[in-house]
Amino acid sequence: MQSELKTLNVLNIYIVIPAHNEERFITKTLTSLVSQTLLPKKIVVVNDNSIDHTERIVNDFCSRFDFISQVETNSSKEHMPGSKVIQAFSAGLQTLDDAYDIICKFDADLIFPSNYLEKIVSHFNENPRVGMAGGFCYIEKNQKWVLENLTNKDHIRGALKAYRKACFTDINGLKFAMGWDTIDELLAQYHNWEIKTDASLQVKHLKPTGQKYNSKARYKQGEAFYRMRYGFLITTIASFKLALLKKHPILILDYLKGFFKAKKKKKSFLVSTSEGKFIRKLRIKKMKEKLFYSENQ
Repeated sequence: MQSELKTLNVLNIYIVIPAHNEERFITKTLTSLVSQTLLPKKIVVVNDNSIDHTERIVNDFCSRFDFISQVETNSSKEHMPGSKVIQAFSAGLQTLDDAYDIICKFDADLIFPSNYLEKIVSHFNENPRVGMAGGFCYIEKNQKWVLENLTNKDHIRGALKAYRKACFTDINGLKFAMGWDTIDELLAQYHNWEIKTDASLQVKHLKPTGQKYNSKARYKQGEAFYRMRYGFLITTIASFKLALLKKHPILILDYLKGFFKAKKKKKSFLVSTSEGKFIRKLRIKKMKEKLFYSENQ
């Protein structure tokens, strides 16, 4: 292992962890990060309006590890996907300098394998066009850890994003909206960056996605499709696929309702006209590729 690290072009890794009432999990998350074969330069935990013992737990880690710090923020108390977590991420990012090579947005309910950061760095080193890299989330079912299969294998979950600095700059950071963890990848590809997923990096996700989302979130998904300039056809296909992955087909109607509500209210778009055109072409291309692949199985 030591010989491998000597040949690795070690990059400065900064990590921002939004945390809201994570006393049950954050000890395990931070323990897995301070036990990495390649340590990050800085970890900032953003305590977002927690009323449990999150602050005390993080302070204990801060006292033992000089590269860990904690900041306080108070974003919306309403637990909506997207905006709240990115508000907290932004608050943490503002406390950091720009001496990083890789910036990570990690959730506070994950257990990372000990070689996670080392493997991420190796992917960035091996291919200078890789703008984002990440592993996969696994959840516990029947005492077994299984893939949390909510997205395609070429997508990096919002829980464990790692960005090359130049890519993060090109996409102008993260959007304060639901769908931010799809928009970032679409915009990265618009700027000719590649997305790298590593199936060998199995991260334990202790709190399955969406457990505490506000009931309004089902409409926000459709709104996100509209604001990403998907258009009706791609929105319909994406809604159908997502609803089936979540095993709730009725959600298709909610997503489409959210799309048309956003259209009626003329909600602002999250991407430019040219970016939207690229996104639609990319989506159609990938849909055709998957259809062609399935027909040849």
